[in-house]
Amino acid sequence: MRILGIDPGYATVGYGVVDHDRGRFTVVGCGAITTAAGMPFPQRLQDIFCDMESVLTKYRPQALSIEKLYFNTNTTTAIDVAQARGVILLAAQQNGLSISEYTPLQVKQAITGYGRAEKRQVMEMVKSFLGLKAVPKPDDTADALALAICHAHYAGTAYAAMIQEVKEQ
Repeated sequence: MRILGIDPGYATVGYGVVDHDRGRFTVVGCGAITTAAGMPFPQRLQDIFCDMESVLTKYRPQALSIEKLYFNTNTTTAIDVAQARGVILLAAQQNGLSISEYTPLQVKQAITGYGRAEKRQVMEMVKSFLGLKAVPKPDDTADALALAICHAHYAGTAYAAMIQEVKEQ
């Protein structure tokens, strides 16, 4: 299965594409979509959408794994990230991807076995799972790869079947 992991944002969108087959991971591609701070926000959203379309066309993933939003302090940032996340989900939906969402706790649990793991621990495990020489930069890219790995761990489980059943109701 080819999985596209996405760490959503409006300044930087991390993405990581992995192939997962019988417990083995292969990195197909990774990077970040960036937008300039001074750019009008609607233009930033358009750029994110267009760049996401390019990523989808280039890598042809079967599934999208994206972080669920959680914000408890800056609502302006939360709204802007939610809008960027919306155009990412639109691109994925238009391209027929299966879409799954995971909380940071679920990602940490899937990657390290501990839901309260430190960010550095998660980054090192991503490096280890993927057989990389270094942790990918920027951090958003490494987070996106963690989301792809997380999906591979959950995709074949009873949890995934339950979520799919709820979506179909």
